[in-house]
Amino acid sequence: MKYILLLLLISSASFAQEPEAFRIFDAKGKEVSFGKMMSGISENQVVLFGEFHDNPISHWLELNVLLGLNKHVSGDQLAVGFEMFELHQMKALERYISEKSYKTLKDSTELWVNFRTDYKPVLDSAISYGNVPFAANITRKYAGLVFKKGLAALDSLPENQKKLMVPLPFPFDSTLSQYVELINMGKEMHASGMNFALAQAIKDATMGYSIAQQLKKSRMVYFLNGAFHSDYHQGIMWYVQNYAPGTKVGTITTVSQKDVRKLEKQHVNRADFIIVVNETMTSTH
Repeated sequence: MKYILLLLLISSASFAQEPEAFRIFDAKGKEVSFGKMMSGISENQVVLFGEFHDNPISHWLELNVLLGLNKHVSGDQLAVGFEMFELHQMKALERYISEKSYKTLKDSTELWVNFRTDYKPVLDSAISYGNVPFAANITRKYAGLVFKKGLAALDSLPENQKKLMVPLPFPFDSTLSQYVELINMGKEMHASGMNFALAQAIKDATMGYSIAQQLKKSRMVYFLNGAFHSDYHQGIMWYVQNYAPGTKVGTITTVSQKDVRKLEKQHVNRADFIIVVNETMTSTH
């Protein structure tokens, strides 16, 4: 029902011309159609969709991108990953795929509050196409441990727990603009800015490493993550290309503007394709 209402909203906006729900632009700020975006991203081995976690337009488009990708790579040759699923939750995800029990998945994992309305349709569609859903992220408590005590705090973890994250030590470039931003934010919070950046980096590294491992079994990986994790071709993308050199990675991101008719300068080159959502019509995160 939520997606039907969204379709009606978008159709009505298009008919009235204003306000519009969203438009799509390429990296340089030229408006493109959904079909043009699909033609561009389908040429890659990895497609990263940078979303706003609580934005229904993001999730509706994620579902449509999945449908489009299945026209190019179908069945188990397309793997579909989710930031929300941590590596220790893979068994619960596999049970959901085989048993189709939402209760099993809900009871076994810490699902995001909007999972049923926004992510479940993508997961269920992937399963119906025979795609391979997979978990990719580090357990959040370990990332939290890095934020509080630094990477050295992971040294004392049992080996079976270290398997639930990227192999240690992992590469880290503190000069990447996304991490520089976190370092500065950490200082403003009177916390360790470096630990803040490292906590983000170990998430990016674990997801990037998981994607690289999945590419050994699949022709293409489609991955849904918060926009910050892949904006400016950094984060997850940087790690994928570290762990699987030469991999072709395409990125989509989501930004919010009052006027969706022209891409604002600060968003140029944020990704290969930028979805501009109308901030007056939907919440973002």
